Amino acid sequence: MANVAVQTMKWLKHGLIYCPDGSSKWAKQYACLPTPFLVDSKCLRIFLTFCDENMIGRIGYVDVDPANPQNILNISSEPVLDIGKPGCFDENGLMPASVLSVGDKLYMYYVGYQLGQRVRYYQFCGLAVSVDGGNSFQRMQEVPVIDRSPEETLNRTAAFVMFENECFRMWYVAGSEWTTVNEKSLPVYNLRYSESSDGINWPGSGKVCIDFESEDEHVVGRPWVFKEEGIYKMFLSSRTRSKGYRIGYAESKDGIAWHRLDHHVGIDVSNEGWDSQMIAYASIFNWKEKKYMFYNGNDCGRSGFGYALVAR
Repeated sequence: MANVAVQTMKWLKHGLIYCPDGSSKWAKQYACLPTPFLVDSKCLRIFLTFCDENMIGRIGYVDVDPANPQNILNISSEPVLDIGKPGCFDENGLMPASVLSVGDKLYMYYVGYQLGQRVRYYQFCGLAVSVDGGNSFQRMQEVPVIDRSPEETLNRTAAFVMFENECFRMWYVAGSEWTTVNEKSLPVYNLRYSESSDGINWPGSGKVCIDFESEDEHVVGRPWVFKEEGIYKMFLSSRTRSKGYRIGYAESKDGIAWHRLDHHVGIDVSNEGWDSQMIAYASIFNWKEKKYMFYNGNDCGRSGFGYALVAR
């Protein structure tokens, strides 16, 4: 991969799509981790986490016109997936990570939050299933599908899952420590790779596929993977001590060994406005000849989510 000439992408920002106005009790603030799923030719559903006044997140959606994502068609009035039972791994909030069709069902892999004491929180990956096209989801089980293990003790989550060659392939974040940045305690995790025959039962640990590029970087997260012209491509979120969150990019021939190409990502923070301090949690969606990037801006989605379009 190091010898392959890579062309820098050029993304044209088209602005903010949606940010809660505070009128909904369960969705007063934030619109985090945009996760697109095409309902039909007239409706693109963006699954998101919205937070209540106590910063507890529940998963809902914003439906948009796939030909023009700034045209909002509908906003969920209730969560499609609520928080877990008291004591469960997702009792303090959840966020969508990826959604894929499995037969006549939809599988949603999601982040579950549980508060800690000596660390601020734990994050593990749950699986919920929809049988009504994404209008509601039910948990596959009350425990994570990837839980803590000796090699990955504090974070195993944010999974992007692809079904390919009769195999479920997962790229996810994992880590076993926290660090302090500007007097704030923050997690440390990189990207791992794993495989499953059924999408439910996964190994206890994965293979590190993208590690930190420098001591400045302490998070490599929210992978979004797709394949074009025989090459696996990934957008990721990189968090450094010096700059905070930025969107990164990598390529691979097999989906396991990756080459970081962040300098070719073609998108950065704006000079002012809702995404002027940070950009993160990118997801990619192709519509006819268009390629969209949905992403979050300032304060990890407090300012809402917007999109960019590849310049042709």
